[in-house]
Amino acid sequence: MESPAQPPTPDAPATDADAADRLLLDEAAAVIAATPAGRLVVIDDVAGALTLGAAERGAQQIRVHQDLITGERALAAAAEARGLTDRYTSLPLGPELFAGATTVLLRLPRSVDRLAEVAGLIAAFADPSVTVIAAGRIKHMSVSMNDVLRTVFDRVDVSHARQKSRVLTATGARPEAARAVLGAWPRTADHPDIGLRVAAYGGVFAGTKVDIGTRFLLQNLARLPKTATAVDLGCGTGLIAAALATANPDLRVLAVDRSAAAVDSATWTAAANQLSDRVEVVRADGLETVADGTAELVLLNPPFHNDAAVSTAIARHLFAEAARALAPGGELWCVWNSHLQYRPSLEKMIGSTRQVARNSKFTVTSSRRR
Repeated sequence: MESPAQPPTPDAPATDADAADRLLLDEAAAVIAATPAGRLVVIDDVAGALTLGAAERGAQQIRVHQDLITGERALAAAAEARGLTDRYTSLPLGPELFAGATTVLLRLPRSVDRLAEVAGLIAAFADPSVTVIAAGRIKHMSVSMNDVLRTVFDRVDVSHARQKSRVLTATGARPEAARAVLGAWPRTADHPDIGLRVAAYGGVFAGTKVDIGTRFLLQNLARLPKTATAVDLGCGTGLIAAALATANPDLRVLAVDRSAAAVDSATWTAAANQLSDRVEVVRADGLETVADGTAELVLLNPPFHNDAAVSTAIARHLFAEAARALAPGGELWCVWNSHLQYRPSLEKMIGSTRQVARNSKFTVTSSRRR
């Protein structure tokens, strides 16, 4: 059975095009060939298959946005290997990315909120004649995706299925409706029980909610060691970073995530809680911006999915990053689903690990760097 393309990590190298990528490129072949240079945009390409596939079909001056920095790097490496580095430019998600675009190739996100935000940007800022060709694996698609597209486009056509994948084609952009949709981003929510406002862009884990693992970790913040600095690793909306900075007015916090949407969300969360002067938000793979042996305290609520697949690879990569970056005696505080049994890995990779708290679902541990 074919394995779906996964976001690349150090433990899972970039994969080739999967069935949804190939179907999208086949369905879009004639449109790609007819699109003038500089008018094609590719969104959320997992590891570069769509961008390079379009380039090999003659597309020039492609504008690309990938949410994950690891995806950007996978595309850059593949483009260099194929001699196609001059065929595309990576840009942030925003008006410049879509200005004047007549064709958009989109790998459908699993999050309907992410699709709503991206579709709104396309309809608001692309050429009114824009055609959006979006593909996904059927098991991750829903009828609500068609409804989201119809909110800002007049017509949505659905392709026949092939290899458990399908394509949606949207035309007839409605800019006024799109601008109304965009006014909802980022979404915000107040949480009086923790004294914070959370901001979230589409597709960020938990959105404006406080997920139960993070909530359990927050209940144990008073037991943290006193430090001058701390790192919120895999920060998502920046909720942990904001809670740390709020609890300790002298603390400076670095919030790190590989997702551009997460970084934007965490930046807004810090600003919404008047913490921008003490919370720095960085888009990076793990702790690559932190020098070896310098971090005093790292907090982590690691993901256990790599896109749709259950995987511990990302968590173990982040444990290794913490092990490298922590100063001797520095601590990694981690909350994890107890069934994942991370404690032996934490002991091996970082050092002495103790259980701080445990409930019916989660465990909080503290690992001290040797």
